Amino acid sequence: MDPRQEYGLALSRRHFFKLGGLGLGTAALSSLLPERAAAAPLSTSGGLASVPHFAPKAKRAIYLFMAGAPSQMDTLDYKPTMADWYDKDLPESIRQGQRLTTMTSGQKRFPIAPSKFKFTQHGQSGAWISELLPHTAKMADDIAILRSLHTEAINHDPAITYICTGNQLPGRPSLGSWLSYGLGSENKDLPSFVVMTPSWSGRRDAQALYNRLWGSGFLPSKYQGVALRSQGDPILFLSNPDGVSGDIRRKMLDSLGRMNQQALAEIGDPETQSRIAQYEMAFRMQSSVPELTDLSGETQQVLDMYGPDASTPGTFASSCLMARRMIERDVRFVQIFHRGWDQHGNIAGDLPKQCHDIDQPAWALIQDLKQRGLLDDTLVVWGGEFGRTVYSQGGLSKENYGRDHHPRCFSIWMAGGGIKPGLVYGETDEFCYNITQNPVHIHDLNATILHCLGIDHRKLSVQFQGLDMRLTGVEEHHPVRDILI
Repeated sequence: MDPRQEYGLALSRRHFFKLGGLGLGTAALSSLLPERAAAAPLSTSGGLASVPHFAPKAKRAIYLFMAGAPSQMDTLDYKPTMADWYDKDLPESIRQGQRLTTMTSGQKRFPIAPSKFKFTQHGQSGAWISELLPHTAKMADDIAILRSLHTEAINHDPAITYICTGNQLPGRPSLGSWLSYGLGSENKDLPSFVVMTPSWSGRRDAQALYNRLWGSGFLPSKYQGVALRSQGDPILFLSNPDGVSGDIRRKMLDSLGRMNQQALAEIGDPETQSRIAQYEMAFRMQSSVPELTDLSGETQQVLDMYGPDASTPGTFASSCLMARRMIERDVRFVQIFHRGWDQHGNIAGDLPKQCHDIDQPAWALIQDLKQRGLLDDTLVVWGGEFGRTVYSQGGLSKENYGRDHHPRCFSIWMAGGGIKPGLVYGETDEFCYNITQNPVHIHDLNATILHCLGIDHRKLSVQFQGLDMRLTGVEEHHPVRDILI
């Protein structure tokens, strides 16, 4: 076939208009912008030249995501007066007609289930923290507890998708992808966004996690999160196949790169550039990832601090230790999804196991970062996708109960770069059902995270389908200034 015919077939109608539009748009824009601005290059780390928008307090972030929604009134939001309401119905004046999930909408009653767990005050703030989190209690002066988060989503998958990507519908870039896109990477041999999904000890039939939670959506695929595995190769296809040496692999990638460059020149699809970059990153990771995952250099004191599971791959303790090692190597964003927090029943059996999984490792992570001088410029976030109801789902006794989903209020904590330590922010009513002071929407939370990293959430956007898309949506949202240093 004539090369010109091949080119005509390869150049689709969509690519034709895309390339033509880009060319005309660039020419028009360059005539309007100052010469320096028009010629502004990308930063050396691969991010945008305009980002950060101001001096950041944090350079990196770790998000400890408790998938399934921890019960706030059993962990971080103490409601002592509920003891007098045991097995009484939730007043309609409190519920205010709020929609319910199908799991409790058919109940004839909504009996109050006071927490069976003891709370005590800790730190200079006097924060009330459950006996289930003794290590978290020890660092009350290191963290800021936010008790007034809220969301619109009432079921797990839309809610997790919403808080991770800014929309309940799939297809948007995740928080980590936005950070990678805007800020780039400070380590050329490791991904800028790494995800871990450790084991859990509570309810076994946990909600599924989909890779769209760390996907890049409409951003180039090179910004998606890279999953670190606990078995086999830490990252898929890290090892060369039998009979393929490093030199052979290098030659193969060089040949493949030349073919991809040719395809890029002919078709102009930016995903081709992403593919080239990912192949090269994978080759570099063959050396950097084994060094990253080798814990032989960690002292016994550090391993003991994270707990007995620290040396067991795939545990939450091991994941927290790995997160610290990544932060040391300037990985931009680490997200750990810990499943099993969906206690519709058997809170007395499952919740203590879940808290035991995460309590000491999360505390150790904060102390480890602090001892190494890394906490001041590393933001750490702990929390889930929504809260849980004060009324019981299913059977109720003083020793055991379950709780349904509750989007109107839930609790998280934050620590490190840009966050005031030793702070309790926001209040809920005595039923832990409605927010009474300082509400924080999940978009406000994401705006706060971006702010700590030097990003104005209103200015980080990408045009897609004719709209300027951003993580925090189009409505008015703000960083939570009262918790910022």
